[in-house]
Amino acid sequence: MPFASKRWVIPDPIPANIDLALSEYPPVMRQVLYNRGISSTQQAQRFLLAETPEHTDPFLMLGIPQAVDRLHFAIRNQEKIAIYGDYDADGVTATALLVQFLENLGAEVMGYIPSRFEEGYGLNNEALTGLHDQGVKVVVSVDCGIRSPDEADHARSLGIDLIISDHHQPAETIPNAFSVINPKQPGDPYLEKNLAGVGVAYKLAAGFIAAMRKAGDLVPNHLAAEDLLDLVALGTVSDLVPLLGENRSLVRLGIERIRQGRRQGILSLAGAAGLKTSNISSGDVSFMLGPRLNAAGRLDSALTAYYLLISKDVSEASNLAQKLEIQNKERQEITRKIQLQVEEKIAQQRTEPFLLFAADPGFNSGVVGLVASRLTESYYRPAIVAQQGSEFTRGSCRSIPEFHITEALDLCSDLLEHHGGHAAAAGFTVRNENLENLIEQMESIAQAKLANIDLRPTIRADIELPLSEVRADLLKYLNWLQPTGQSNPQAVFVSRDLRVVRSKTVGKENNHLKLTVTDGRITYDAIAFRMGELQNSLPPRLDLIFNFESNEYNGQEYLQLNVKDIHASMH
Repeated sequence: MPFASKRWVIPDPIPANIDLALSEYPPVMRQVLYNRGISSTQQAQRFLLAETPEHTDPFLMLGIPQAVDRLHFAIRNQEKIAIYGDYDADGVTATALLVQFLENLGAEVMGYIPSRFEEGYGLNNEALTGLHDQGVKVVVSVDCGIRSPDEADHARSLGIDLIISDHHQPAETIPNAFSVINPKQPGDPYLEKNLAGVGVAYKLAAGFIAAMRKAGDLVPNHLAAEDLLDLVALGTVSDLVPLLGENRSLVRLGIERIRQGRRQGILSLAGAAGLKTSNISSGDVSFMLGPRLNAAGRLDSALTAYYLLISKDVSEASNLAQKLEIQNKERQEITRKIQLQVEEKIAQQRTEPFLLFAADPGFNSGVVGLVASRLTESYYRPAIVAQQGSEFTRGSCRSIPEFHITEALDLCSDLLEHHGGHAAAAGFTVRNENLENLIEQMESIAQAKLANIDLRPTIRADIELPLSEVRADLLKYLNWLQPTGQSNPQAVFVSRDLRVVRSKTVGKENNHLKLTVTDGRITYDAIAFRMGELQNSLPPRLDLIFNFESNEYNGQEYLQLNVKDIHASMH
């Protein structure tokens, strides 16, 4: 990894009038807030307190009134209900949320999560037929279904009332289901368009409670919507949707719920990961808990994660959490091997392509998305990694802000069996005979979109500061930015002309770099993840771009710089 391989973008200083308007905050915080589009004290208060935005009534979302009425009828008449989820953390948390909620209402309800390896993503006709044969009358999809018109027709033919709740981008044709809940569907007036799948499921549950109150029914204490917010936080952060607006409010409340330690499954999962729930952060969810939940569906069955989240038994939850821990380590090793294999192929190419692609029968389909994500991060190119079967190839795509990957797949829809996703992530199934044409078209689309763009990773800083001005009291204000994540990153700082006091590689494979740096007035330890290869070529003086954070080790808390990139100092 060469020095200066990434572009650092430092924003213009805050204008004087906005600086004055935000004067009740420290100067550094004013700049941080301004960088996030905040220009008044009122806006700042709403943002920092993560207040729930206006107009979040669930009944503003199309499909929820009909879905609530149908579920109410099913519960009164003891009809069987199935919650049909996806095998990632968003889908698993959404499934657990609605199963728990409906069980508390006395419903006869079951969770169903398809096998990634045997059934693939989303609704499938065989599963719907199987549920019908078990006597299921209502199926609620969560985190899937919006691109399943044929399956919706099949459900209707079986006499199943299908309620689709999803957050993915719809295709031109909306499925002919009993009810479709998706704020992205045409004509939906709900203002928050970026809810995760579990967020949409939560709005359905909240709508049910609101309908009970409106009808004058007594709502039992165990039906509090707040009890579900820990699951909402887990799924929302793990699914990388923007942590702004309503998502920010839901996750802030959900993280507080996790810290209260009320759900045994989350307590056991955190314990297996070496975390204390009492001070857990959105970063811990993103990098520690989410990957462990996802590991189940990537390697075997997501039901392990699902059963963990609904378990109330300490021993059972502990065993399930340990199983996820083992699977996560196995997932990490498989991912590493495939990534190395793909990077060897990339290194053999004469020119750096606009789109990275690799497919192989030996690739594990459960981790191809992770490999694609790593490739996009390393090379700053859209990446497709796929597992090639005997008849079909199933690919996972990750992209950069300059290239909307799902829109690109839409342009190739005539070649695809199924596809869907977001701007930055998508998946598809293609017949093997169409694979070569698909890749040619995608490469052509990528070249047309990206040919005139400087394709280097960009790291956006908040402010450039002397290291001596990065002080402990700043952390109190930075914590107000939580929950941080997608579209609301942690504050990023640049400090220049730092002397390296000492350095060493750390980690099982010595792939991380541990530094101690000083500007002559203050000295900090720093950690640079996945930069261990720089150890032997470190210049004596560095410019660093970093997050400032508190870290706990062996029961002691200390301050450190979490390094995002290193440049040789030009001073």
